[in-house]
Amino acid sequence: MALCVSQCPTEELATYFDLKRFAMMNGSELCSYELPGHKYPQLPERFEKCPKLPVPESKALPVFNRCTPVDISCYAKFAEAVITFVSDNSMLNRLIAGVAASKEIIVGLCLLALVLSMILMVIIRYISAVLVWILTALVVLGSLGGTSVLWWLYIDYRMTMNETMTKDLIETEEPNDGMKTTKDHAQGLLIYAVSATVFTGILLLLMLFMRKRVALTIALFHVAGKVFIHLPLLVLLPFCTFLALSLFWVYWIMVLLFLGTTGNPEKNEDTGLVEFRLTGLLQYMTWYHAVGLIWISEFILACQQMTVAGAVVTYYFTRDKTKLPVTPILSSVLRLARYHLGTVAKGSFIITLVKIPRLILMYIHNQLKGKENACARCMLKTCICCLWCLEKCLNYLNQNAYAATAINSTNFCTSARDAFMILVENALRVATINTVGDFVLFLGKILIVTCTAFAGVLALNYQRDYTEWILPLIIVCLFAFLVAHCFLSIFEIVVDVLFLCFAIDTKYNNGTPGREFYMDKALMEFVENSRRSMAMEERGRSKRARPKEDVELTEAKAMAPGTSSA
Repeated sequence: MALCVSQCPTEELATYFDLKRFAMMNGSELCSYELPGHKYPQLPERFEKCPKLPVPESKALPVFNRCTPVDISCYAKFAEAVITFVSDNSMLNRLIAGVAASKEIIVGLCLLALVLSMILMVIIRYISAVLVWILTALVVLGSLGGTSVLWWLYIDYRMTMNETMTKDLIETEEPNDGMKTTKDHAQGLLIYAVSATVFTGILLLLMLFMRKRVALTIALFHVAGKVFIHLPLLVLLPFCTFLALSLFWVYWIMVLLFLGTTGNPEKNEDTGLVEFRLTGLLQYMTWYHAVGLIWISEFILACQQMTVAGAVVTYYFTRDKTKLPVTPILSSVLRLARYHLGTVAKGSFIITLVKIPRLILMYIHNQLKGKENACARCMLKTCICCLWCLEKCLNYLNQNAYAATAINSTNFCTSARDAFMILVENALRVATINTVGDFVLFLGKILIVTCTAFAGVLALNYQRDYTEWILPLIIVCLFAFLVAHCFLSIFEIVVDVLFLCFAIDTKYNNGTPGREFYMDKALMEFVENSRRSMAMEERGRSKRARPKEDVELTEAKAMAPGTSSA
């Protein structure tokens, strides 16, 4: 039973007479509200509706406004229960003992994952070309190999089925019932093989058309590595974002606790207790508070994207890199606070409008699990999937809209329209960067986790006393993946912003005097190589067309009057 009291017990109350004296002297009644304080020792209900004796000395916990015992021995029973549970469960005991014994190694490996993530953001430009071509080769070979295996299995099933059918017809003169199952398996394999063939054909065509655009992804990765060399403070943005989100979440939980203890007191006729219930506008405050959680969280993440976009745009469109501002990131933050908070608020609100219906549908789906029919379940999952895809697309468009805002200083809608038009004009390049680039970054995350886990195995193996490695390694690997994801997500934002800057640069500039490019040398080499390849294709096209024109001219001369043939 939870009660509101005017004062926490300032001393231990061992008897009901002590409860009465405390109530009379301080006006703080510790029993249920309907029991008068001056009659505590005589009431028969005191055993059910008064606190269990002795009542320990307590103090009010700040912010939470709860009476908590001063003597920590009051928690001995709880601690004893936990210790008993752990000691009875030998496996759990070994796992916890392994974590406790290897805590220094766990901290060291977490720091190693942090350092590896920072190093990878700088050196990924040197290994991106190797990773991209290895990825391309693996995808092509994997698709061809998988398709070949499916066709081989289908042919093997057909041959086995024909042999079995011939044998059954000779022996029994009628097909066996098992032949139907084998035939179904063969038909399923045929469907899979045809689907894999179509997929492989489409994939090979895409690789054929996109092979020249892979070089752009490699060049962007190379320039992104230079960005982190010139703007090293970018690596601290994940920490700042995490700190801001943590502070907001703590504030949000505190406000939620206050909301839970507000309202008008109403007496419950069944139990006789007074309950505080939210009425009027207060009953909608919880929903308003929940929407605020989503909106402000998205707003903080959008501020990070806007800050990165502003710093990268400043780097890209500064021709002389030695004349960069002293603190481009701080300048980007100041521009965000002064000019672009409305843009960020509008973009995050659009994401909130899409995310809330998806969360509501997910809640309905969980509540109706096992109760709805197959059609309703399919429709719910389809709606959730569509909203999730829409949210991802809007996130990507918002990120490019923030970059366009940093470039042109236009409002959100205008920037989103301009970014969308540029992305549509460079659709194949966007597809290449998002597929190849994202997979390369994923390989980077796997590389960090693998290196950290390998170092953990070596470190734990060196300390022979640690018998259980599973839980420490799981903790280290999860932390390594989380850290790698946070840092490489910043790298991904930098690559996307660089691509938008590159697209705008090539759209409005052509390298002639007065319209010089702003791009880096690596991107300039890509543009020059593209121009050379296009010129070679045009010359080859003209050479193929020239003999045909000569033949047409010869025929025209032969048909002209007054001409004679030799």
